[in-house]
Amino acid sequence: MLPLSARPPPGATPPDSAQIGSPAVGCRPPIVRSGRVRAFGGRGPLLQSADPRVEVGMAAAAQAEESPQLVVVGGGLAGSEAAWQAARRGLPVTLYEMKPERLSPAHRSEDLAELVCSNSLRSSALSNAAGLLKEEMRRLDSLIIEAADATSVPAGKALAVDRVAFQKYVSKAIMGHPGIVLRRELVARVPASPLAVVATGPLTAPELARSLRQLLGDEYLYFYDAIAPTLHADSIDPSVAFRASRYQQGEGDYLNVPLDREDYERLVDALLGADTVPLHKFETALYFEGCLPLEEMARRGRDTLAYGPLKPVGLVDPRTGKRPHAVVQLRQEDRAGELFNLVGCQTKLKIAEQERIFRALPGLSKAVFARYGSVHRNTYVNAPSRLTPTLELRARPGLYLAGQIAGVEGYVESAALGFIAGVNAARAAHGQVPALPPRETAHGSLISHLMEADPKHFQPMNVNYGLFPPLPLPAPSPGKPRRPKLSKRDKNEKMAARALEALASYRAEIAPVDR
Repeated sequence: MLPLSARPPPGATPPDSAQIGSPAVGCRPPIVRSGRVRAFGGRGPLLQSADPRVEVGMAAAAQAEESPQLVVVGGGLAGSEAAWQAARRGLPVTLYEMKPERLSPAHRSEDLAELVCSNSLRSSALSNAAGLLKEEMRRLDSLIIEAADATSVPAGKALAVDRVAFQKYVSKAIMGHPGIVLRRELVARVPASPLAVVATGPLTAPELARSLRQLLGDEYLYFYDAIAPTLHADSIDPSVAFRASRYQQGEGDYLNVPLDREDYERLVDALLGADTVPLHKFETALYFEGCLPLEEMARRGRDTLAYGPLKPVGLVDPRTGKRPHAVVQLRQEDRAGELFNLVGCQTKLKIAEQERIFRALPGLSKAVFARYGSVHRNTYVNAPSRLTPTLELRARPGLYLAGQIAGVEGYVESAALGFIAGVNAARAAHGQVPALPPRETAHGSLISHLMEADPKHFQPMNVNYGLFPPLPLPAPSPGKPRRPKLSKRDKNEKMAARALEALASYRAEIAPVDR
């Protein structure tokens, strides 16, 4: 891992491929020898390991021959990370991306690693599990986190990026790597390659989704992710919207639109009576609880928004010197500060309704929309019943799923699964025993959730400290029978310290070697 002083500064342009990440061991042009790779048949013998989670019928390591190749389908965050990590470990990769041949309803750019929702990768604080996951990825030499660090924009305690610069950084790295071939074409069926990673995300092409469904033998679960609108900064009234970050002194990184009780009640009434984009007849409204549309939250109770995304805690309106009843926050989207995203206002309202409702808010009467909120279907497998801990399909060893299609939610979580899939595909190709991140880590806790969740009620999950194994109980103080109780922050920080300590052995185990 690069030390902090050696990491690229914000705004840095991506270097040549050979300079990106750790020293490019295994990144020379691959020597591909002729030979045949057998097709996989059956589960194969169990691999012996001290970690019982590894003994999961992995045929890949036993059956891979001298000259394996890895096919990765999907050039999003997970697919890009998987391709990068496998190539760094000397495994030649062919990465398939359907753009620009076909764009999904949510995609706009032909770049790899396109961010279709928010430009935020969430908190950087180690007291937040998302912050810990990013730090683990940083220490593991993740391409996605390296790109995010290099293209970050001000966002308080969060890591947010200039999305265009971020996507260009990842694209240049992938296209410049001598071990990766990028093919711009649609993959309509599950790859026949003995080693493959499918990382096509929530908007998997219907043809490929049907092929996966046939392989799995059952229906997918699905829900909808709703995207929040983005506004042009110069259309927001600065005499009303004030700059502040929660609980921070001085000027903060967010714009805040204060709502008094009457403003808030009018907003709720408008949301409850608004027209939304209808669902198809064959679909049901099964939403991810961490990304509910604004209007759906309003239906759950008139005060839901005030205690949720519009909560005013830690903010004071400088015009009144008081805390507002509710606050709509706007987060900077680009490095130049020309675009701001309505935080937590993801919606499936029709365009005309978005304009009517959001322009009725204080300070937004002249709001100009750079992007309207929208809704897209998210497709994912039932991970507890269909995947092994290495993210291979139980029905077909050697075929890995990564990213949101594997059952996680969020940019960082998706990239983390891409990392695990890419590393284990490379290890399988080289005849090595699979490597799993320690249970105490954020990576390990995500994998454990995918394996241990109830298949009957499985839903995607963001990383959170509730997934981690509990800390050992502290010893009681002398003369005090009660054990000291840790605050939530202290407990989370101790979990983070434990995770980073455990990560060291995993990092050493999976480090690329010169091949």
